[in-house]
Amino acid sequence: MSSLLELRGVSKTYSRGLINAQSNVALRDISLTLNEDEPTILTVAGESGSGKTTLAMLLLGFIPPTEGQIIYRGQDITKLRGADKLAYRREVQAVFQDPFAVFNPFYTVDHLLTVPIKRFKLAQTKAQARDKMDEALTAVGLRPEDVLGRFPHQLSGGQRQRINVARALLLKPRLLVADEPVSMVDASLRANILETLRNLQRDHGVSIIYITHDLTTAYHIAKSIIVLYRGGVMEAGNVDDVIKSPQHPYTRLLVDSIPWPNLDQRWGETKIIAREQGVGADGCPFQSRCPQAMARCSTRPPLFQIKPEQAAACYLHSENPEIASKRLTELLPV
Repeated sequence: MSSLLELRGVSKTYSRGLINAQSNVALRDISLTLNEDEPTILTVAGESGSGKTTLAMLLLGFIPPTEGQIIYRGQDITKLRGADKLAYRREVQAVFQDPFAVFNPFYTVDHLLTVPIKRFKLAQTKAQARDKMDEALTAVGLRPEDVLGRFPHQLSGGQRQRINVARALLLKPRLLVADEPVSMVDASLRANILETLRNLQRDHGVSIIYITHDLTTAYHIAKSIIVLYRGGVMEAGNVDDVIKSPQHPYTRLLVDSIPWPNLDQRWGETKIIAREQGVGADGCPFQSRCPQAMARCSTRPPLFQIKPEQAAACYLHSENPEIASKRLTELLPV
């Protein structure tokens, strides 16, 4: 089975300063594979600063990895040139967090949609271009006559975000990187946008990497999940197992922070201990906040396979077999 996208031991380190330079590891040793013949939705979850957006920038080719390789259809994306790079730009699309910043307020919706059509030569005539726009807008639940010809300020946030999805769909992508696509949209519209993304995966064969800090939406849209903290994988596997029965203390804190529609049920009851000492580069990144930290946590734990489709990087599960990071994809259901 051929792979669509493969991350091989990808790490990203940011450095600053010329004298006494300091470095920050934003992403550490991430390996995963998306198969071309099995379109899926994979959630990457974690709090701010966990490395989620850095992962998105790497996948889109906006920044290069410090270590490792990102392979798209057998080619290293940092070495793509000419027609191959253009094809990558067309087949790997993004939907970003802010549906307002994407639009130029001086242009109508038509402009946002016609630019990629012209750039990638998707239509020969204006009539063909209009048909493609109508088809993409309809696919995301919008009526073309309601949005075409209008300026961004005349549209709601939900409409703008769905137009962003339609723009990506125009190019018939193979992979969509959705970075917090519903965090700035009204709650009443989130379900519509999430359903639109699921339809893209189911009806159009688009694999989606859904990046979020919101475990509630992660649970509803994906079958598999990777939980990041300070650039490292804390837990991964089937979203049902990870959300309903989290095995890493960090994942438990994330799940515990979800507000429930029950006034008698409190959230955030798990105590977070913030220790004064820093965490060594070779230790567990969550050690200083972990309520169950042990002496051995000064050494970074490997992933331990707890269930057939669940693993956690925590010594609380050291009785379970270790699993190499490059085999992480084997735990993720399609």
